[in-house]
Amino acid sequence: MGADIHGFIECRVTYGTLDEEDSSYRTAIDLDMLYGGRNYDAFGCLFGVRNYAGFRPLAEGRGLPPEVTDEVRDYYEGAPDLYHSATWIGWEELSAVDWDEPALTLGVREYWYSPERGRYQSARTLQSLDGHSEGDEWMQEGKIMRACRMTRREAVREDGEWDPVWAVMKALADVHGPECVRLVVWFDN
Repeated sequence: MGADIHGFIECRVTYGTLDEEDSSYRTAIDLDMLYGGRNYDAFGCLFGVRNYAGFRPLAEGRGLPPEVTDEVRDYYEGAPDLYHSATWIGWEELSAVDWDEPALTLGVREYWYSPERGRYQSARTLQSLDGHSEGDEWMQEGKIMRACRMTRREAVREDGEWDPVWAVMKALADVHGPECVRLVVWFDN
């Protein structure tokens, strides 16, 4: 059974408030409006869920934030037998990530040429190393295989499915400050 991600972007609104310290978080947008994928490498890299590539997760197991909005809490608590692994990450953290940081685990990646993108694409495989060392390359069934450690940038591509999420978070951070924007997520399977 697959795991899907759910959640919301929240923002502590500071624009036009008299006392920024007293402003509370508001639900900005449902993650379903921006992200429709199921990328286990990204889930593992960001939140530690289905972490097959062996990343040091950025925001694993934090639960819901203490001052989470009522809308987000109600959505999450509305299906207690279905949802799990609630966590959150702020824009301030995301904007400081070293996207070239490699996974902790060595694995095998397969590469093939994508004519649409004009470059080689890669995908995680569950194949064993079969005696290969880091950096080794070989051909298998017409694909280039490489023993390597996936980087965060490969798991969460700059031009990939997370780009709309980051764009909305950045836009809100530009107005309200990076410390006032966060992504609250959970998973089902």
